[in-house]
Amino acid sequence: MTKVYAGIVGVIFLMFSTAATMNMSPKDDFIKSIIESIPNPLELTTLIKETGTEYVKGELANPSSASKYTDSYERALNLGAYGTDLGFSSIYNKNQDVLDYLSAIKELANGLNIGQFFDAETLKDLTSNSDNLEELIRSSTRNLQDINEQLQTEKREHLSVLFVTGGWIESTHLLADMHKKTKNAKLKERLAEQKMVLDRLMMALDAHKTQPKFNTLIAQLKEVQKVYRNVTETKTEEKKETVITEDGPVTKITGGSTFNMTDKHAAELGALLNGIRSGFVK
Repeated sequence: MTKVYAGIVGVIFLMFSTAATMNMSPKDDFIKSIIESIPNPLELTTLIKETGTEYVKGELANPSSASKYTDSYERALNLGAYGTDLGFSSIYNKNQDVLDYLSAIKELANGLNIGQFFDAETLKDLTSNSDNLEELIRSSTRNLQDINEQLQTEKREHLSVLFVTGGWIESTHLLADMHKKTKNAKLKERLAEQKMVLDRLMMALDAHKTQPKFNTLIAQLKEVQKVYRNVTETKTEEKKETVITEDGPVTKITGGSTFNMTDKHAAELGALLNGIRSGFVK
């Protein structure tokens, strides 16, 4: 079932990030490229599992708090956070937690007037069998245009940016917290890499800075950027190698840029992200 739940996370993330970037005017093309370049939070939570880190439910947002979010700002940010936590719990095969997050996501989606695109019963039926993953994705992606048209009509594209931001804050918070506990080098390297992601995300937020509460969030994330200035980047020659597997040829890329930071700065990032997160996660 993990594969299917992971698919749901990808679909939910895709639905919002695509809605934020479709039908934009040429002057907004840079926003499209920014959001499309931000990794799915599922990539970070998968890395956490691969390092052998244990599942800690207390580090995740509480799905029972969905009803406490009463404005679109908090709902959109927490929809992103819940999407990340859905992926995290699914990777660890915590099926009851997965169902709780699906319910919370549905509730927040209803509050944002996009609940019609999240049919919880259909999702449960499709997730009952891993063979239904492709149909799940097809069914969900058919709604992309509908979501986009609604957001465009209602001038609410900024909600997509908040969703992506909430997902990034939640996944990076988990990354920093798990590194603090394990001192795993791979986790720290990936945490350092988030410097580039945050820089792109800030441009997307800045494009919507006239929206309520955006300036406060931007100011908080600028403090995170200050810590990220201590990240070092080492560049090596990039090499490509094609190998033949059972599934066909696969190209592996080695080299490129490697990012690094000290444990001290990793801890500072974790503390700042926890502070930002506590401002919208209840």
